[in-house]
This record gives sequence, C-alpha cells and structure tokens, in this order.
Amino acid sequence: MQGRLDLPAVGERQSLREQVANALRAALVTGEMRPGVVYSAPVLAAQFGVSATPVREAMLDLAKEGLVEAVRNKGFRVTELSDRDLDELTQIRELIEVPTVAALADPGRAGDFDRIRPIAEEIVSAAERADLLAYVDADLRFHVELLSLSGNAHLVDVVRDLRNRARLYGLSQLAERGTLADSAREHLQLLDLLVQGDTEGSRRLMAQHIGKVRGVWAKPAS
Repeated sequence: MQGRLDLPAVGERQSLREQVANALRAALVTGEMRPGVVYSAPVLAAQFGVSATPVREAMLDLAKEGLVEAVRNKGFRVTELSDRDLDELTQIRELIEVPTVAALADPGRAGDFDRIRPIAEEIVSAAERADLLAYVDADLRFHVELLSLSGNAHLVDVVRDLRNRARLYGLSQLAERGTLADSAREHLQLLDLLVQGDTEGSRRLMAQHIGKVRGVWAKPAS
C-alpha cells in the first residue's frame, strides 16, 4: 500500500509541472519516496492538491532522467541504486566539483558570493527545523548557482543530474541528532573561504563536504 508522503504545497513561481518535479526529486533524494515502491499519479496529485496531469507529466520527466520507471496501468516505480552506483556518482562529483569550486576563490568575486549567501542561509534554516525536502532543494540551488560562476553550463547540467541521482537516506537521522545544521553551515564557511581567495582551503572543505554526503548515503531502513 502506498503511504502518504510529506510533500510540500505548490505555488505559482514555476509551472506546476516544474514544481512537482522538483518536489519529487527532493523526495527521491531524501528517501521519502522509496525504491521499488510504485507511486500513483492521482494519489500524489491529491497530496499535492493539484490535478493528476502535472504530476503525471513531472513523473515522465523523472523517468527520462532515469530516476523512476513507468509501470503500465499502475504508476511509477523509483529506480534502485546500488552502493557501487553511489560510490561512482561520488567519484565523478569529486572530480568535477572540487577543482571547479576551488578555482572560483577570488576576493574580486565577493559580489557573486554575497548573492548566493542567502541560499546558504536557507540551507541552515531548513536543517535547523529538520525540513529535509527544503534542505535538499536549497542545497541543490546553492551548488548549481555556485558552479554557474564557472561559466560552464554543460558542467552545471552534469552536476545537477548527479545530485538528483543522489540518495541521502541518512539525513533524517542527522536531523534527529541535531547535527545536520553543522553540515549545513559548511556552505557559509565555503563562501567565506572563497571570498578570502583561499583556494586550498576551499578545495579541502569541498572535498570534505562531498565525503560527508557519501557518508550519509545508506540503504533505506526496512
């Protein structure tokens, strides 16, 4: 039986299809939506408070990304990832994100980093109130905006895809222990290092940050 998900309400900033897709991606990353479970578009639509059409369209978008697979006449099943899959995704992220972020360290770009700082503060706020979906959404936006400063749109697209494939089932345990906010503050620390022009410090913190993320990736509890 499909259980009720703790999904956010959708507003009007983006199309319903985009909002639903983003909310579902966050639910996939946190483990709110579990591998192997078949989710019905009408049931999800009722939880979102919208019609089934944008939900079905959003799920089809996620299917194209390989995050779910269609199950004929039933709905969509969340794609499972092995530990090896997660290890390989992490390795690719380290190869791309660590040197790219480190290369951004430059006091002359303080204005760019200040523009991103409110998103880093959103991450901390979401962690403090244990809002995991908001945490994942803000975290993705932060890293996409930061990497966008490299000027390489293709790189940003690759990293966005890698992050959407992540699984952070351990986030709930970190939130319960009150340690998620500590990891969240690393985003603010990273911006401070970048503003200071500390390339090596930025490199170390980014590598540490990604390593922690892999550490909280785990199979969902049975």
